Amino acid sequence: MFIRALQLVLREKRSRIIGPGSPGFAVNAFSSAPSSQSQQRLAGKVAVITGGASGIGKATAAEFVRNGAKVVIADIQDDLGHAAVAELGPDAACYTRCDVSDEAQIAAAVDLAVARHGRLDVMFNNAGIGGRPLRPPLGAMDLADFDRAMAINARGVMAGLKHAARVMVPRRSGSVICTASVAGVVGMGPMADPAYGASKAAVLGLVRVVAAEMARSGVRVNAISPGAVPTPAAIRTFTTLLPGKSAEEIRRIIEENVNMVVAGTVLEAEDIAKAALYLASDEAKYVSGHNLIVDGGFNVTRAASRPTES
Repeated sequence: MFIRALQLVLREKRSRIIGPGSPGFAVNAFSSAPSSQSQQRLAGKVAVITGGASGIGKATAAEFVRNGAKVVIADIQDDLGHAAVAELGPDAACYTRCDVSDEAQIAAAVDLAVARHGRLDVMFNNAGIGGRPLRPPLGAMDLADFDRAMAINARGVMAGLKHAARVMVPRRSGSVICTASVAGVVGMGPMADPAYGASKAAVLGLVRVVAAEMARSGVRVNAISPGAVPTPAAIRTFTTLLPGKSAEEIRRIIEENVNMVVAGTVLEAEDIAKAALYLASDEAKYVSGHNLIVDGGFNVTRAASRPTES
């Protein structure tokens, strides 16, 4: 009698549980599309995004706003920055001019976020410059190019980390995300630019070291290493390699020669934005010191080939 009663109780409880075999289990467990404010993954959070006026930064700003965040777009592209704010809405976003090679301007962007919203929850150190596909041979390189890449791509990230820590550590909360590159993880064959690769490898080193320190204060620090994303900046870079080609032709060449690793799909700025959304959200509450590589497995499959015109 007791066993029969126990079986009935367990059967009743089982019927109330949504399990892997139940319709809608995947929707309930894994859906990332916010349908209400309670489901917005960054509701109530405030973010600063450097390089937020175009490319990966703009896509991330849009993704953050869709998920409930207030965003400060920090960039040197004033027209594009103001246009992005107009698209996102002035209640959700604002723009400030910020050259990341100037520490004072990064400090000012952080201070603006705190002044407008009372806090800073997410710092996305995304601004940077690309490599030179037609660089001179190593023995003829101008080290001024190396210094410029390090000043923007590495020192700029360090300044962002510093000023994020200044306001996040006292609150014992926050997420800092830094854009690195697959070029900082593996050699890129004939397309490799030592200045760019070294600057992105430096970002990865900074993330590992700083994450250990800031974890004690409840602040997470992570990197994202994208493969080749056909952003406006990347397309401009490749025009020096393929003069006479239109932007759309160069986009297609990048996709077909550099970033088509997973068959049937290509890497887009929105893919990096979704990775940033995860790292910014509380879903990644125990992820720190990590380099999230978003390259379709490029880093384990092949080196980049020089794009061709065919």
